Amino acid sequence: MKVNYKNWMPKGMVLGNLAVTCVLIIVTVLVGLAPIGGRNANELMRKYPLSNVTAVDYSEVSVAKAKDYNKELINQGRCKVQQGDVSALDFNEEYDLATAFETIYFWPGLEKCFTQVNKALKPGGTFMIVNEADGRDKASLQYEKIIEGMKCHTIETIEEALVKSGFSQVTSDHHESKPWITVIAKK
Repeated sequence: MKVNYKNWMPKGMVLGNLAVTCVLIIVTVLVGLAPIGGRNANELMRKYPLSNVTAVDYSEVSVAKAKDYNKELINQGRCKVQQGDVSALDFNEEYDLATAFETIYFWPGLEKCFTQVNKALKPGGTFMIVNEADGRDKASLQYEKIIEGMKCHTIETIEEALVKSGFSQVTSDHHESKPWITVIAKK
């Protein structure tokens, strides 16, 4: 599954005017796949040139690939890549923005994990979730049957878990013709 994020950003959800100085990227990538977090970290640092980015991934292989991909930015002190588990993050009100691109499918309990993300965000911080699967499309639901531990979530399920996790303002968007969704929550 590959989303062309550069060509699709939901109406009214562009993050361009956020005052972002510290970004947390949480990724879960199956071993052997491209370092998604590495590319996302790089893109966010270009979009927010005054920011510092921390990318967290469960996979040791993906962490190594993301570190290699962002070597220059790591050497500049703008990027940190570390192995970790989203259900047990060790951050406390450090981040303005947290992103989860194509990853919550593998998170062990949305409410528990979203609570950890909420804890990592500064007051007023933003959490952006982008998925290619909306929890209803036939093709993505097939992946649940063949990829161990994968669960496609509906917008309603995501929104409910965000509210229960302490997020105060939740908005979402669904692409007009594709199962792509974006959910943005404010702390």
